Amino acid sequence: MRRKDREVTNIQEIEDMIQQCKTCHVAMIDGDMPYVVPLSFGYEIKEGVLNLYFHSAKEGRKMDILHKNNQVCFEMCREGEPVFATETPCNSGYYFSSVHGFGKVVFIQDVQEKCHALSLLMKQQAHIEVEFTKEQADSVCVYKIVSKDFTGKRKPLKTAEKKNEKL
Repeated sequence: MRRKDREVTNIQEIEDMIQQCKTCHVAMIDGDMPYVVPLSFGYEIKEGVLNLYFHSAKEGRKMDILHKNNQVCFEMCREGEPVFATETPCNSGYYFSSVHGFGKVVFIQDVQEKCHALSLLMKQQAHIEVEFTKEQADSVCVYKIVSKDFTGKRKPLKTAEKKNEKL
């Protein structure tokens, strides 16, 4: 990362950033072309490994691509607000936090793990605890990205900048 001053490596800080996100963009390779999709997700971090959980239809372009090549890149962000530098417009900026990384997709077949993954999705998206049935879990494809290679990045909004530079 070029801007080491913005890099976040502390797992708890990264988890705090993930908790504020609702959409994860997953990039994959379709032949020789990139393909990216925005997805709702759930997650767990255990022993330094980030597991991102997703659900989708059992067939379609995304599924075809992931079955051929399970290596992906992902990104999620919490957008802040723009701050305009009135004196020096080139110093204007956008304040954000993001998590990005690389991993491999693993399709989940075990019913208990599928139900657990779907529960994590609901917890992340709606902040509610939901238990899923075998029938519900069997009606969708559930998969996860397993990543040991992820980092956070943030450009925090400084109070003085917000107060003095915003239009």
